[in-house]
Amino acid sequence: MKLRHRIGLASLLGLALAGPTLAMDPRFKDANGDMVADAPTDPKQWIDPATLVFAYTPVEDPAVYAPVWAPFLDHLSKVTGKRVQFFPVQSNAAQLEAMRAGRLHVSGFNTGSNPIAVNCAGFVPFAMMASKDNRFGYEMEFITHPGSGIEKIEDIKGKRMAFTSETSNSGYKAPSALMRQQFKMEAGKDFTPVFSGKHDNSILGVANKDYPAAAIANSVKSRMEARGVVKPEQTKVIYKSQSFPTTGYGYVYNLKPELAEKIKQAFFSFNWQGTTLAAEFNKAEPPQEKFMPITYKQHWAVVREIDQAMNVSYACK
Repeated sequence: MKLRHRIGLASLLGLALAGPTLAMDPRFKDANGDMVADAPTDPKQWIDPATLVFAYTPVEDPAVYAPVWAPFLDHLSKVTGKRVQFFPVQSNAAQLEAMRAGRLHVSGFNTGSNPIAVNCAGFVPFAMMASKDNRFGYEMEFITHPGSGIEKIEDIKGKRMAFTSETSNSGYKAPSALMRQQFKMEAGKDFTPVFSGKHDNSILGVANKDYPAAAIANSVKSRMEARGVVKPEQTKVIYKSQSFPTTGYGYVYNLKPELAEKIKQAFFSFNWQGTTLAAEFNKAEPPQEKFMPITYKQHWAVVREIDQAMNVSYACK
């Protein structure tokens, strides 16, 4: 019996959009209406660090990704003329705070934390991984393990449900909206929510039967299966969503404009062929084989709508 379904926009977003106004922090300006912070008009407010600090979203063990990103960071260094340091962030909160505090200059923020990074930390996303023919994205999946007794979402009632973190789109916000609106299931009442911290923790938790069910990004699961960290037969998909945009890459708004342009140039001129980045991310479906240009205003519209329906605030804390 095949129980993989796709959530249409209407079912996820047919919610009363009664959430807060998703406003940018007042210290940022958006004169051109593109929904991201403008560079300061006063050159004295630009930063031009001797060392660029780069972080990849903490979806998996940071130690795995330092060597994966090494060829790209070498390329980034050559194009910008700067030293580049890989920053192995352990949580979305730490990543957001690092950029907000000026310690993080170039980064990939995951789908769910992207809007918070834009509005609270001055993040300017401009690129996303895609296939050579511009296919991109991932799906949120509800997974369980064989023998759990869970065949459909309703079967999670009375059991533990693993989420990743509250900033995650596929690991918390989208599945919570779905469970609440379509299945009338409330956390703490109909099931017990637990937070694993990362997608890989949730996937391993289900595969090892620590959690009966979890909501995860299937792109992470695909990469873990390709590396042999988990076996496909250890998990079972009971629900699959529409496609969402994947990690957005960008820089902090107050970089010197010439430096920001060189960073963009580095992303779009990087040759993936034969690199560790290609070896890791080509395994996804669709394969991630290049960086394609994106705009936050267009590509994150669906995520902002889910956030508004979920009463997510972009206010800095």
